[in-house]
Amino acid sequence: MKRRNAITLPVPLISRRRFVQGLAVGGLLAGLTPYAQAGGMPLHRADAGAAPILKGTEFNLVISESPVNFTGSRRTAITVNGSLPAPTLHWREGDTVTIRVHNRLRETTSIHWHGIILPFEMDGVPGISFAGIAPGETFTYRFKLRQSGTYWYHSHSGMQEAMGLYGAIIIDPAGPDLIRADREHVVLLSDWTDEDPMRVLAKLKMQGDYYNYNRPTAVDFFRDVSQTSLGAALDKRKMWNEMRMNPTDLADLSADVLTYLLNGTTPAGNWTGLFRPGERVRLRLINGSAHTFYDVRIPGLGLTVVQADGVNVEPVTVDELRFGPGETYDVLVHPKDEAYTIYAQSMDRTGYARGTLAARAGLDAPVPALDAPEWLSMADMMGAMGGAGGGHGGGMAHDAGMHGMNHAAMGHGGATPGGSHNSMHSANHASAAHGMNHDEMAGEGAGLEVRHASTEYGPSTDMRVDMPRNNLDDPGVGLRNNGRRVLTLSDLHTIGGAMDPRGAEREIELHLTGNMERYTWSFDGVEYGKSTPVHFRYGERLRVILHNDTMMTHPMHLHGLWSELETADGRFQARRHTIPVQPAQRISFQVTADALGRWAWHCHLMLHMDSGMFREVVVA
Repeated sequence: MKRRNAITLPVPLISRRRFVQGLAVGGLLAGLTPYAQAGGMPLHRADAGAAPILKGTEFNLVISESPVNFTGSRRTAITVNGSLPAPTLHWREGDTVTIRVHNRLRETTSIHWHGIILPFEMDGVPGISFAGIAPGETFTYRFKLRQSGTYWYHSHSGMQEAMGLYGAIIIDPAGPDLIRADREHVVLLSDWTDEDPMRVLAKLKMQGDYYNYNRPTAVDFFRDVSQTSLGAALDKRKMWNEMRMNPTDLADLSADVLTYLLNGTTPAGNWTGLFRPGERVRLRLINGSAHTFYDVRIPGLGLTVVQADGVNVEPVTVDELRFGPGETYDVLVHPKDEAYTIYAQSMDRTGYARGTLAARAGLDAPVPALDAPEWLSMADMMGAMGGAGGGHGGGMAHDAGMHGMNHAAMGHGGATPGGSHNSMHSANHASAAHGMNHDEMAGEGAGLEVRHASTEYGPSTDMRVDMPRNNLDDPGVGLRNNGRRVLTLSDLHTIGGAMDPRGAEREIELHLTGNMERYTWSFDGVEYGKSTPVHFRYGERLRVILHNDTMMTHPMHLHGLWSELETADGRFQARRHTIPVQPAQRISFQVTADALGRWAWHCHLMLHMDSGMFREVVVA
């Protein structure tokens, strides 16, 4: 194949099926190390295969290496107290917690408390909030808990998160819990690669779609010819080639290099959570993966979403939800049969994680087949100019003379305010049409003019969307019109409304940018290390606008501050700490700058963050 000819690197002799399914007994090769009960903390076990649960206000966490085997090849993971995932930390709102983190690695480490509101010195980001934890040293985190809900923690050092350093956090409310359940389980989704993550990144630097196994083929071309015409099929290929884009490159990494895990267990291992028929079961869904957007469903059960990113929302029942690295959702289910499959397929449809809800150990349920992969639509590539119509099932219009892809860099290279609020919403408010599949797109490229930022404005940006779409009711590529009720951002409504009744005093607009051929990612075409900090004035209320000029969905995480998502006309929607921004989409949210200090702001796809989509925010 072209990919292997272009990069002559050795390929591990492990079958793709082995990567997808993993080993039935895959995971840690040894039991819990003596560090598991370091400090004499209460140690609890959940159901078989789940992480230990540590409760209280005083904790000792030991970061070290442990041998693992998920695929048939022995590797080394980075673990906490000898556990992968790390122990679940169970806290209570209003308490002050003290966590002593001991580094037994040969390199600097850290722990970031994702979504937790705390002093910036406790945020755990080396180079931003502290220097990191050197080998052999201990760092003590201490902060008061001012929130409740489902959160998680992970390393913010190098590629350690991808190597196993992540765990769940549960914070009980100080008063009665408004979410009533008879039983609950943490469902922590992640991904694992047997390859050195830096080697994976090096391959992507040489070829951005190295791991994409859904690339257009000759079969696709002849299908287009049969359904349209030879000329239309050729125009379609010419369009993608001129744009230097691949409409099937939905994820940087696929099951070719990843094994998908649920609570640290492979699909073949089948993690099982128990229930009694008729119980109301709360599932705390956490996406702790380094690279993977998951689409989660439980065939036969509705998912009643009651919490998003640790904050209670008005209940909404769906069949399926998509969430990216960093996001959390709490859902309620009411199982009546004896077994159900928790099914989480990757966005690119190359693999899945799975577990079972069962009335007793040893039961399982049918595992669905992977959905067919879908191509990005013209609206994904071109925003509002890619089509018009209502909802996400409308038709697709095409203007042969339009310049839908203005491959130009941004005029503002740093943290400068964007345009006025009115101008932000002067673009097409109608939801962009998304119903087109790749067969229907065969004739869509005629007359499209493409200008490349790589030749005009520098190497870090290869495209710009002139008219982004503002709709929040799109579930995303692969989930549109699939016959299931899929959660969208427009379905989320935080109970109690916005935290701050003030309107925005000013606006900041930043573009999410990248160059797939060079595999660089950035804000406004400027990678971290070359950028200047974004400045928020302490106490101000401001609107932040993120404009995605790339083909990929970015889960954007602002540390230390709540991001209050709003609709295209400025109405409050939901409080989040991580917001997914789809291709060619413009998202706005309001922030109250009530936390002094230096904060990180980045895409939570690890390789995007490491490749430059990272900024520092200074609140002063």
